[in-house]
Amino acid sequence: MDDNQDRKDFSSTESDSQLSADEETLLDQLGITGAARRKFLGQSMAALLGTFAFHLLAKEEAFATLAAAPDAVFAQTPGVENAVKVLLKINGSAQRLEVDSRTALLDALRETLGLTGTKKGCDQGQCGACTVIVDGRRVLSCLTLAASCEGKEVTTIEGLADGDNLHPMQAAFIKHDGFQCGYCTPGQICSAVALLQEAKNGDASHVTNNLRTSTQNLSLSDEEIRERMSGNICRCGAYPGIVAAIREVQSGRETALAWHFATDEEIAVALLNEEGKADAIV
Repeated sequence: MDDNQDRKDFSSTESDSQLSADEETLLDQLGITGAARRKFLGQSMAALLGTFAFHLLAKEEAFATLAAAPDAVFAQTPGVENAVKVLLKINGSAQRLEVDSRTALLDALRETLGLTGTKKGCDQGQCGACTVIVDGRRVLSCLTLAASCEGKEVTTIEGLADGDNLHPMQAAFIKHDGFQCGYCTPGQICSAVALLQEAKNGDASHVTNNLRTSTQNLSLSDEEIRERMSGNICRCGAYPGIVAAIREVQSGRETALAWHFATDEEIAVALLNEEGKADAIV
């Protein structure tokens, strides 16, 4: 007898050993043997588990509708540890929060206020995905305590547009294809908006040529833009589009659109060309 037959016999014996003598007799009378018997047992077990789960859910729903007894005792929901009250101005709206004194601004925005546009990337201040604007300056919200922003004005990606009218930087990112997966884009755009204010203020960067002659309303070169945006990482590599978008908004000079959405006619022509290539290969 070969090894395969040994394995089959062992599998059959292992399954059959779970049956009583009456059950084995019944299966034999029904002609359910070997692989068919194992399949039958598997299907029966799946049906049994499904029935059990259905009854369990029905019981849970029934218990949920029951009123609690008057003398019932419930475990207390733990309150906020080290609670502090903070008044923030988020996107122009005053928000009073009670948070743990150790809560990061990022978690307060996402978990407490539901402003999930600000992204949690590395949670260590290395990637820039969590960048927001506090009192006109960009900060890493994962490293900023919410309590430290008491009385300050916080602007997130949700607060840049004016209704349906996009912020110029948002429109430029779309125009120049400054994103791919989009996860880092909120932080990129907030950082870029604050960068414009830095240029207006005349703030120098590591690559500013002459600190003595730097004045307000700096005109930023591509090298300056890349340096000032170096704290925002794009793993998709959309840096050329990001730099182009910031350059256009900062200079005020519109550049030609380097791409466009394909029209129906262009899609039809492309499909015909692909069909022709396939026919040629065949």
